Amino acid sequence: MLKNDKNTGTEIMKTFILDTNVLLYDPQALSKFQENDIIIPITVIEEIDRFKKDMNETGRNARHISRLLDQLRKVGSLSAGVRLETGGLLRVEIYEEKVMKRLPPELREDRGDNRILAVAVDFQEKDKRGPVILVTKDTNLRIKADALGLKAEDYESDKVDIEELYPGFSEIEVEPVVIDRLHGQGFSDTDLEMLPNEYVTLKDQVNPSHSAICRYDSAQSRLIPIRKIGKDGVWSIQPRNREQFFALDALLDDNIKLVTLVGKAGTGKTLLAIAAGLHKVAEENVYNRLLVSRPVFPMGRDLGFLPGDIEEKLTPWMQPIFDNVELLLSGHEAEKRHSKGYKELMAMGILDIEPLTYIRGRSIPNQYMIVDEAQNLTPHEIKTIITRAGEGTKIVLTGDPYQIDNPYVDASSNGLTYVVERFKEQTISGHITMNKGERSALAELAANLL
Repeated sequence: MLKNDKNTGTEIMKTFILDTNVLLYDPQALSKFQENDIIIPITVIEEIDRFKKDMNETGRNARHISRLLDQLRKVGSLSAGVRLETGGLLRVEIYEEKVMKRLPPELREDRGDNRILAVAVDFQEKDKRGPVILVTKDTNLRIKADALGLKAEDYESDKVDIEELYPGFSEIEVEPVVIDRLHGQGFSDTDLEMLPNEYVTLKDQVNPSHSAICRYDSAQSRLIPIRKIGKDGVWSIQPRNREQFFALDALLDDNIKLVTLVGKAGTGKTLLAIAAGLHKVAEENVYNRLLVSRPVFPMGRDLGFLPGDIEEKLTPWMQPIFDNVELLLSGHEAEKRHSKGYKELMAMGILDIEPLTYIRGRSIPNQYMIVDEAQNLTPHEIKTIITRAGEGTKIVLTGDPYQIDNPYVDASSNGLTYVVERFKEQTISGHITMNKGERSALAELAANLL
């Protein structure tokens, strides 16, 4: 965060002015700016106050920030500045109306964004120690700041370059003996550098039709074949492409405790995850229960706004999960000549479908837990969920980073892509980016063309 002066080699102090959305996105943001100064406009405090009663993650973050600032207030005057543990100085600044008059006519309306801009303009004119930078996750506010000659940046503490996201698999040309050894002895030693549980397609250098798919076992530095799927599939589901074979291998491996599946609509992420979960719970009895959840957008939205009992309140949000379960049950039970609906599975304790609102604060042991639409979660929310995992629990996160409804995250800053990058070197995690749609020809065309 500090900047070196090219002439003297000394470090130049920066002053960061924080927008409300930065603190609501990351309640630990005050510790992320090293020894640089932080300015919080009084307008931000007012806006945080409006969120603090919300019974969702944003409300919890607002309360956390309020408590933190109150603790700092006891150390010293926030108006004069309080020294943070990082070495920087934190100050709460009140904007002046006379500064507002120096803004262009279009920005003089008494609005929160304009008051924050006024504070930034005032600081840029008065503070000559170093650059003044407005930090906001609001794209339009960054544009306005740039038009005023202010330096503005997105809050990128947890940013991941979505175009460089780890895909989870690779393709390598090898000598024929490597493939023969893999098929013959059940493994093939390798000195290639790979990530734990990375999936690999081996292609014969001489005969391209001679190939094999496998997974890298980092503990023994060898390639091992992925599991074979029987003719009955996994709860009647057969993988239709290479990526789905990879995904099912990770989903069915009890040693891989965290699986992330990223892909566009129709690639089979949720369907495969639920099929594997039902297989592990109902067929193999490895886990006590299949717990399927998804964010009620925004995460934790009070379900009391909807009419009816709890089941009726949940139905609009959980219907995609119900649809997938019923599809699996229709195929699986047709083979067994009897029928069970998802409600019967829930009554038997095999299946539980809940919104993420009810996950926070719980300990979840020995369960197969699927979090659908995880791209709508912030890194902080994802951390809250994964830390709920008790002994023996496996967590599967699915989502499409390009279909985000949460205004506080984007394709690069959401919790799903954050987890993919942070866990890619861990031996207990596996990841697959799924590109090929299998829902229908129409759905695949729509995903690619529209």
